[in-house]
Amino acid sequence: MTRLKDTDYGTPAVESGAPVSLMIDGRAVTVPEGTSILRAAAEAGISIPKLCATDSLKSFGSCRLCLVEVSGRRGTPASCTTPVAEGMEVITQNKRLGDLRRGVMELYISDHPLDCLTCSANGDCELQDMAGAVGLRKVRYGYEGENHLEAPTDASNPYFSFDASKCIVCSRCVRACEETQGTFALTIEGRGFESKVAPGAGSNFMDSDCVSCGACVQACPTATLMEKSVIEQGQPEHVVKTTCAYCGVGCSFDAEMQGETVVRMTPSKEGGANEGHSCVKGRFAWGYATHKDRITSPMVRDKITDPWREVSWEEAIFFAAERLNAIKAEHGPLALGGITSSRCTNEEVFVVQKMIRAAFGSNNVDTCARVCHSPTGYGLKETFGTSAGTQDFKSVESADVILLIGANPTDAHPVFGSRMKKRLRAGARLIVADPRRVDLVKSPHIRAEYHLQLRPGTNVALVNALAHVVLSEGLEDRAYIEDRCDPEAFAAWEAFIREERNSPEALEAVTGVPAGDVRAAARLYATAGNGAIYYGLGVTEHSQGSTMVMGMANLAMATGNVGKEGAGVNPLRGQNNVQGSCDMGSFPHELSGYRSVSDDAARGLFEADWGAKLLPEPGLRIPNMFDSAIGGTYRGMFVQGEDIAQSDPNTQHVQAALKALDCLIVQDLFLNETAAFAHVFLPGTSFLEKDGTFTNAERRINRVRPAMRPKSGKDEWQVACDLATAMGYPMAYAHSSEIMDEIARLTPTFKGVSFARLDAEGSLQWPCNDAAPHGTRTMHVGGFVRGKGQFVVTEFVATTERTSRHYPLILTTGRILSQYNVGAQTRRTENSSWHAEDILEIHPHDAENRGIVDGDMVSLASRMGATALRAKVSGRMPQGVVYTTFHHPVTGANVVTTDNSDWATSCPEYKVTAVQVAKSNSLANWAREQAPVRTLEDLKEPAE
Repeated sequence: MTRLKDTDYGTPAVESGAPVSLMIDGRAVTVPEGTSILRAAAEAGISIPKLCATDSLKSFGSCRLCLVEVSGRRGTPASCTTPVAEGMEVITQNKRLGDLRRGVMELYISDHPLDCLTCSANGDCELQDMAGAVGLRKVRYGYEGENHLEAPTDASNPYFSFDASKCIVCSRCVRACEETQGTFALTIEGRGFESKVAPGAGSNFMDSDCVSCGACVQACPTATLMEKSVIEQGQPEHVVKTTCAYCGVGCSFDAEMQGETVVRMTPSKEGGANEGHSCVKGRFAWGYATHKDRITSPMVRDKITDPWREVSWEEAIFFAAERLNAIKAEHGPLALGGITSSRCTNEEVFVVQKMIRAAFGSNNVDTCARVCHSPTGYGLKETFGTSAGTQDFKSVESADVILLIGANPTDAHPVFGSRMKKRLRAGARLIVADPRRVDLVKSPHIRAEYHLQLRPGTNVALVNALAHVVLSEGLEDRAYIEDRCDPEAFAAWEAFIREERNSPEALEAVTGVPAGDVRAAARLYATAGNGAIYYGLGVTEHSQGSTMVMGMANLAMATGNVGKEGAGVNPLRGQNNVQGSCDMGSFPHELSGYRSVSDDAARGLFEADWGAKLLPEPGLRIPNMFDSAIGGTYRGMFVQGEDIAQSDPNTQHVQAALKALDCLIVQDLFLNETAAFAHVFLPGTSFLEKDGTFTNAERRINRVRPAMRPKSGKDEWQVACDLATAMGYPMAYAHSSEIMDEIARLTPTFKGVSFARLDAEGSLQWPCNDAAPHGTRTMHVGGFVRGKGQFVVTEFVATTERTSRHYPLILTTGRILSQYNVGAQTRRTENSSWHAEDILEIHPHDAENRGIVDGDMVSLASRMGATALRAKVSGRMPQGVVYTTFHHPVTGANVVTTDNSDWATSCPEYKVTAVQVAKSNSLANWAREQAPVRTLEDLKEPAE
């Protein structure tokens, strides 16, 4: 638990500057040059009244409450906008200042409802606090004249309301929308007495450009902008610090509670990843944790056609163990395996992979990173020596040019997207490589220098063309290469890249990007100073995903952009703990810390600690599990917190594999699509019930603390321990902290990590060990983890997925801001108010050719299968390319995706599927007519 309110210092901290000494109310104070008087006083424990000022926003100076006297200066300057000076003498309290402040407060209160006792902000209202601070006891002006007391309330947003009658027009909400979020959705409309906050061009918040990040709500000093949960429930009484369970940004939050009931989630200013900001999901979409659909009791059934039978934990564990042991006895341990979850804690994941290796006796363990960022792990390990991004998020503030490839951070990683937008507004330059025109190509006060709108599947050709320009025009950093990189590998790569077939002109017909744009973008990246590459699933989910990751690493090394602030190669991870699930040994060929199972020394450490013999051969990957299940050699599976029947490609193949299993155990919050094929359902815990850690995309290990007891009665790690024990391998821990102690004992990069340190220091970034006792912000400083950086030849090999006259369009997929992954969480919140169904974006030309208008229901068919959804005619996509999301099981977009995958890691090629789109009036009949093919012969196109 922690305090409800943190100190607000009024203006942002100045991180560096010469020390300045001054006197405030006779007290000696020393602060960095550029610090405001208001903040200097607050740091010295001297409180100056304020309303428009807050330490998350630049000083504004509109409320006139923070007036002070400065010796030798005339008037009463605002302390928020007045910087300190050497030898300055400041007075913050005297009769003159008190009279002025009370006069200001009288004016505010004369046009403000005095319903404090029944106001939802009672006890948490800065206006109320300041009225007390200045000693206001009466208001002389009354309510006889014009006022705003009858101004309407805008309740259109599902999560917060805007009561205009209580607005003091301090502009904090407008400034938060601009400075913190970067959306510019709010404005001050009118002048003087007519001034009011307005949601941009929209008539209300819901119809405006507002993205519901909550920055305006958090900034509001009155009850004007207020969470509906607080209005309904009242003020919280205690706080639990925890970490968001959505994307890989890993935002820190204060869960503000009444008992075990969440009142609101407030982003923590101390959060290393988010520094007080949030998005609509983390801030508001936590209601799924107590949704009526939650399954909180174990269930079993003999056959998947039987109804579920609710049982005790003891019976469920016995049922599951008996089935798994029977399979193991008849078919051997290699017939068993499991999948860990990137939504679970490091501790829960570690225990599940330990259960599979030690109790099941198999290395058949994999994780959802297989279908998203496994090429990141492979590509960065090959080139740099470690399977993780190089920078922390704050590093982007030092970037001079940002190369954004295959990512849409304003939708998929919105808090980092806001941080990136802030840097772009401050002068950094942007190159976007994406088939789709994402928001960052052009949005308020931001415009990409170049949008390289490449054809899906041609990433490697593009990165080779960029590198060709760097080398052919002498833009490489020779000194860096000679000092930091393997000379033979560089020589081979240089000879390859210099070939004319890799020039922008030669590859223009392949990528569809004008050669002139490629050349200009390459020059900008190579010469602008600190060049940072950020990328997402638009890089990894391709047949050449691993090749592209290595191609980006080549480009960064060639220009000297690894191992320093504001640069690097940075994957934007999809799920909250996808980095952690990989770190914990969830891949079939690796133990925790990315050490091979075939490494006798590494494996020996685990065998000695666990008291179990481990196999030296890698186990099955997820796609191999499915194939082996259909083949009859893989028969029992434990699935932790993943809905593979919805999220994995070629849905019908996945379903066939799940049906073939003798025993499928699903552990989750809800009966998802995968649970339809399960024999055992074990209830999981939401992030509000977990006690452990998540590791975000910047390798930051954050504490996850329980705000409520597990609704199922058990922690998830306890369930895995009970199952392993029932199978004959005893596993037990007194507390989840003991699991982290074991992780640290066995994983060199986590050696210095413990719950005690995390609780004391807030977070740590691995590697955290004897060589880096305080953690590591930037990787590969002074040298690469692997020694010398390894350039790799990256031949472009076109995907085998081809368009044809039957399937003339290319489908690519992605996410949208309000929904998350397969939607199991967000669909059970008010976020569906923005995105109630998956939508197919289609270019106007392609739509016109098919007689499709905006809002039509259309059929979407590939060689694998078919589905139906609503069309949105949009210029975001180039002609010949369509786009959709995969958040709603009713659409089941992955029914159309193929089995194509990355050559190195088997990551599915979600981003390139040949499809046909047609207007559909009878969706069910049409889908039946498009029955999925089953044989290689069926997949062949008829002769033209």
